[in-house]
Amino acid sequence: MNRVYYAMFYAALAMLATRNLSSSKHSGVISLFHREFVRTGLFPRELAKSLNAAFDGRMEGDYGDFAILAKDELALLIDGAREFIDRARQIVQSDLG
Repeated sequence: MNRVYYAMFYAALAMLATRNLSSSKHSGVISLFHREFVRTGLFPRELAKSLNAAFDGRMEGDYGDFAILAKDELALLIDGAREFIDRARQIVQSDLG
């Protein structure tokens, strides 16, 4: 779960970097990402929910007392992460020219 989240987190950071934006907090990165890309319609809202779900799962897995994630749930999150990263790559490439 941790790796799924960080893959999407760094993709979001890459998108923000094209706008010279950053944050020192994970919640700040997620908030900026939503403001700059989701609310403006550049990034699909449903796909952006994957980042939120991965963040919640990472927090539970890293800091919770006991977390179990079923294989099928993890597979869905991995698929979401792949789509998220593919869309992020398209945005970064188009912003860089």
